Amino acid sequence: MHRVIGFIVLALSFGVGWLWIDYRGFEQTPLALPDGGAVYTLPAGGSVATLADGLRAAGYVDESGARYLQWLAWTSGHAGNLKAGEYHLPPGLTPPALIDLLVSGRVVQHALTIPEGWTFRQLRAALRAHEAVRHTLDGLSDAQVMAAIGKLGEHPEGRFFPDTYHFPRGTTDVDFLARAYRRMVTVLDEAWRQRPPSLPLATPYEALVLASIVEKETAVPEERQQVAGVFVRRLQKGMRLQTDPTVIYGMGEEFQGDLRRRDLDTDTPYNTYTRPGLPPTPIALPGKGSILAALGPAPGDSLYFVARGDGTHQFSATLDEHRKAVDRYQRRKAPATP
Repeated sequence: MHRVIGFIVLALSFGVGWLWIDYRGFEQTPLALPDGGAVYTLPAGGSVATLADGLRAAGYVDESGARYLQWLAWTSGHAGNLKAGEYHLPPGLTPPALIDLLVSGRVVQHALTIPEGWTFRQLRAALRAHEAVRHTLDGLSDAQVMAAIGKLGEHPEGRFFPDTYHFPRGTTDVDFLARAYRRMVTVLDEAWRQRPPSLPLATPYEALVLASIVEKETAVPEERQQVAGVFVRRLQKGMRLQTDPTVIYGMGEEFQGDLRRRDLDTDTPYNTYTRPGLPPTPIALPGKGSILAALGPAPGDSLYFVARGDGTHQFSATLDEHRKAVDRYQRRKAPATP
């Protein structure tokens, strides 16, 4: 009898010892991931059992590894601390490092770049096309979109700061837009506080409108303040802005890529050839450079500018100088701006 008991104890000791060695080997052995790693998503409400089953189904651990993984999570005290989300599992990831990763919540960050000069329509299209964004605004009007982000009654154009935004999978389009809106408010308010007192702009919103025009008029950063200076001086003198991008924006889908003389003569709320002052809303999403230029225009006496054809502009102080510049750079082309 004693021999049987001794044999049983010895067998149990051997079995426990083997399990311990096997478990320690599991802890130190990387998961069976592809060469480039893998992406794994722990669903909301997922447990350590969910994790173990998912990794086993994907072939990253075997049956015993799935059990060991659960044991590791419970004995380390992290079984209830796993955070749901999408994770990148790099090659060489060991089980303890996996648990640490899921406890940290360092989920995969997706990116969406909103270029300067885009319209709100383009921004909405980019959001709809992004596969990591959770779409909740499809089919809603622009007014309904603004209401959804808590800005009922505000026109959306120009309200969202162009930048590259990083976010986890499942971020809603509402949250994305609200974040870009807040960023624009921060940038605009900071620039508004530093403006010179002589500007003919009564509100930050008027500055945003002017900045959007500057954004569309030049792609050369060094020219933004000069362009803004021209428009500020024209506003101060009561001259019409006469800027083509506002006309194009007012035409909407009617614009087919060729601005004609009759388009400049056709009145719309955005036609700055037929109406004085600023248009009623921004015409694009202005970047920080254009906002700073609108609120810090370059001094000078130029009241006109015309495109040279190489991306830059020729600035003139008098109409006679401007006509000569137009004749030089825009001969036989559409009327220059302004």
